[in-house]
Amino acid sequence: MTSSLAILGSTGSIGTQALDVAEKHGIKIDALAAGANTAELEKQIRQYKPRLAALFDERAAADLKVRVADTSVKIYGGEQGVRECASCGSQTVLNSIVGIAGLKHTVAAIEAGSTLALANKESLVTGGELVMRLAKEKGVSILPVDSEHSAIFQCLQGCRSKSDIKRLILTASGGPFFGKTKDELRNVTLKEALRHPNWSMGEKITVDSATMMNKGLELTEARWLFDVEPDDIEILVHRQSVVHSLVRFRDNSVLAQLGVPDMRVPIQYALTYPGREESPVKELKLEEYAGLTFEKPDYDTFICIDLCRRACKKGGLYSALVNGANEQANEMFRQGKTGFLSIGESVSYVLDNIKPLTPGGLEEIFETDRLARQAVRDYFSGRSEQ
Repeated sequence: MTSSLAILGSTGSIGTQALDVAEKHGIKIDALAAGANTAELEKQIRQYKPRLAALFDERAAADLKVRVADTSVKIYGGEQGVRECASCGSQTVLNSIVGIAGLKHTVAAIEAGSTLALANKESLVTGGELVMRLAKEKGVSILPVDSEHSAIFQCLQGCRSKSDIKRLILTASGGPFFGKTKDELRNVTLKEALRHPNWSMGEKITVDSATMMNKGLELTEARWLFDVEPDDIEILVHRQSVVHSLVRFRDNSVLAQLGVPDMRVPIQYALTYPGREESPVKELKLEEYAGLTFEKPDYDTFICIDLCRRACKKGGLYSALVNGANEQANEMFRQGKTGFLSIGESVSYVLDNIKPLTPGGLEEIFETDRLARQAVRDYFSGRSEQ
């Protein structure tokens, strides 16, 4: 079990649940970082008493500094401030920042030698080769927090050799639109897209779940975390979200990790690994479920999964390209500037027409991200002019 923890994204869903887990197990909070939620971070500072805290929004950080002037906590602002929290030397850093913005802080935590509890999938989607190489050089462990990757990680405990693995099987809830046709999805609203059947998440991730882009990003993350080929990762829609993922071994036996849909389980496993501790999470009672179902995704309607698989197979920074295009299109849909199906259509256009930079360091990754976002804006601008 970790003894000290820094949380990046502490006011979000993962961050607040991580604080609950840490409090239950007496884990010391060293640092807290968030975006702009001054009031919530002030409450967290007063309750958990970290050594330092940061807000990405510098005006909000200045306000926070005044609010907590009666405490000894050091307050930082901006991207550099969040990086101070990431590199503070805590035994474990939990990165739950949303989007590619989390990549720099993943790198900072690894360079500081902290164990990384990773909930920011974009770190591996956009910079998988860089992150995994750096973690190996620094001797840093990366412990997955996403429920699907935690499930696979748990199923692999005791696996003697990578050669024993035949296939990874990621499960997907299917989101709010499973079973819908393209025609039925053409005019869906943001409100409808945010009605996730099983999980409570932020808007960006919930829209990704609705398009099933989230599962494509998870496929890419799994490729790096577990060092497997994209075609050796299978997706199954499992509406009940009880089986969180599975591993098929070369003798065709299958191990699965099951539990009620509650993110405190994978969060706690990352913070208490390699041990298991008592949990406040409800006990799974299979007799309460009428049945557990598994179906193949509708790849023709939900095209984003295969866009991610294609990008992953292309290699280089194509996955960073797809991720940047999706982040831009997802944001434009949430702003009411484009339709739901246009998210996947614009990402497909970018993958087929834009060439990413040659892989290098963070600079090339973020420039590829910029190219992808601009290409999406140009794509929608061109359509509006027609």
